[in-house]
Amino acid sequence: MSRALRAVEPAESERFSVTFVPPSVQSIQALTELSGLSKTDVINRAVQIYAFLAGEMADGRQVLLRNEDGSLERVHIV
Repeated sequence: MSRALRAVEPAESERFSVTFVPPSVQSIQALTELSGLSKTDVINRAVQIYAFLAGEMADGRQVLLRNEDGSLERVHIV
């Protein structure tokens, strides 16, 4: 596990009130339709994935996608 995530202690469930910009609303809707998950589950998974990726990148790793032809493409998360 990355150093960025090791410092975080498990927390109890917590309720947040957030306002999403239109592109995020569209992405959440698309993901709920694609996955069959609730909006809450989609958002929870998205935050966990982002935390994982941010931790890995903080440890000097790169995020790569393998295309169908086997070539690799680096993903830049800003």
